[in-house]
Amino acid sequence: MHSLYNFSLRLYYLAVWIASGFSQKAKSWIDGRKGWKEDLAEKVKGFGGAQVVWFHCASLGEFEQGRPLIEELLERYPSYKIIVSFFSPSGYAIRRNYKHADAVVYLPLDTPSNAKFWLDTVKPKAAFFIKYEYWFNYLIELREHKVPVVFASAVFRQEQLFFQWYGSWFRSQLENINWFFVQDEASGKLIVSLGFENVTITGDTRFDRVSETAKNAGEFPLVKKFCGNANIIMGGSTWPGDEAMLIPLIRAGSPKIKFILATHDVSPSRIHSLEHSLQMPSVRYSVLNEENAVSAGVLIIDTIGVLSQLYQYAHLAFIGGAFGSGLHNILEAVVFGVPVFFGPRHSRFWEADALVKKGGAFEIRKAGEFALIALALFSDLEKYKKAADACLDFIGENRGATYLIIDGADDLLR
Repeated sequence: MHSLYNFSLRLYYLAVWIASGFSQKAKSWIDGRKGWKEDLAEKVKGFGGAQVVWFHCASLGEFEQGRPLIEELLERYPSYKIIVSFFSPSGYAIRRNYKHADAVVYLPLDTPSNAKFWLDTVKPKAAFFIKYEYWFNYLIELREHKVPVVFASAVFRQEQLFFQWYGSWFRSQLENINWFFVQDEASGKLIVSLGFENVTITGDTRFDRVSETAKNAGEFPLVKKFCGNANIIMGGSTWPGDEAMLIPLIRAGSPKIKFILATHDVSPSRIHSLEHSLQMPSVRYSVLNEENAVSAGVLIIDTIGVLSQLYQYAHLAFIGGAFGSGLHNILEAVVFGVPVFFGPRHSRFWEADALVKKGGAFEIRKAGEFALIALALFSDLEKYKKAADACLDFIGENRGATYLIIDGADDLLR
């Protein structure tokens, strides 16, 4: 099975290499790994022999889960060096200059030789893998180098290879992990069912991360001017299917409601397509000024890096992704006490299901449903406050995973 795993990785590389001829993301994946050995060796040389802790994140979402752990670890061990690796170009591109990391790099393909070079070069004191990035040659090499491995904010699902009748080899590789800090009870029960006892249910570090973001949110005077005294509905990380739920209400043109739309893809073509679909005047964030901030009814965010802070101005938020492959982060809005809406495909996101039950979130299947619920909340302040309070309570009930994980891993970090 190990040979088959290695063969499948080479096929994966070949597929990405072929795709790089016509996909910018695939090209970035290939180009970002060119000369990685020399780059890694040069960066590690600058560590000066200090203790190194390695954090691996698949992409930006996993990084946001790992970030509170990095910053809490450095509070306790300020002399340690941090190396962060990404699998995805999108995560690397946005966080390559993260100030709390001493090096941010792409993770080389999970081959035995790459894993050996990585461990021989980095020599980490400990390794943290975030959520569910299982690279088995790296795990084998970490064991060979006697480096403790922690999986943080981990999630397990019945459909994963570990729980299939043919998954014995994959299950055996989990023995290379020193401790599993899992997000929820369901994940805990699944991993315990395989015979593992090195498991702690800690919750999700994203609650700590969004709480920190809300605490330190900056001011956006022009956005505040745009909002005025209107009720603000915000679309966060939206796709066309999500925007279709909002557009009927946008076109209705209520003077008491304004909209802030932040698409998942901020490419010029995508922004232009959104503007065209509205069939009414809008203004882009990049050209917002004193005059158009007052007159505009729709603000389109055409840049990255500000979405999580802009939720402070929203009264309701429609979070994108759940009409497609997966729901984006609802907690960035919820932390500000903003009731959230999303499409029907959210079963893999426990926080969405939990918040629906608490009354702070609403599942939407068609555009008419969204307008009906949104207008009802705006017309009934008591009902709105109940939903908003449910959001704030939900955040408060679930903070603290960061400290549980770092406390639990402390013996491995000393």
